[in-house]
Amino acid sequence: VFGKDIKLVLVLNNLSSDRKSIRVDMSASTILYTRRAVAEILKAATSVELGPKQGKQIRVMIPYTHYGKYLTTDKRIQVTALCEVMRSHGLKLLVEKTIILEDTNIIIKVPRRVVVNRAVSLEISYANPLPEPVSRCVLLVTLMNQQVKINLARLAPRERSKIYFEFTPRRAGPLQLQVDFSCDKFSHVKGFVTIAVAPA
Repeated sequence: VFGKDIKLVLVLNNLSSDRKSIRVDMSASTILYTRRAVAEILKAATSVELGPKQGKQIRVMIPYTHYGKYLTTDKRIQVTALCEVMRSHGLKLLVEKTIILEDTNIIIKVPRRVVVNRAVSLEISYANPLPEPVSRCVLLVTLMNQQVKINLARLAPRERSKIYFEFTPRRAGPLQLQVDFSCDKFSHVKGFVTIAVAPA
């Protein structure tokens, strides 16, 4: 989840009946959706001895403080592990994983019944998932082809807050509401909801 430390486990298994020495070079970078690297956030090397038919786990942690300021709006991190079997004439194995960090920041609560030409109040809840305060918070609400920009107070670390948004639907049928939350430390955290508007 965005804002938390990332914990990974690399599992190595020796399927042969011989002892193996493995050198593992690990790296991680924030990337765009095109897979183009933005910034390297982890570089580590270790060696592992594996007995016959033995398996071992290598635990890796990427703290938020290492990746937070380099993350793009795509919220993607590419992790690679190059495993080289020593004294084996260059036998290598490359393991890659792309991590897409989830947002759990926006929650939109809609009343059970929404009726044409009757004012309705929605609850929009937003949060700061980071271990540090954020300021210049802005909520952009898009509804019925109109955008409303709402400036919000700063949020303390891990704080959740909410506002109430009132509107009057003018026609029956499905209505899509989009919420976009930005601040000085991250941007474009989105939430969507489709509202079923009943006839009067």
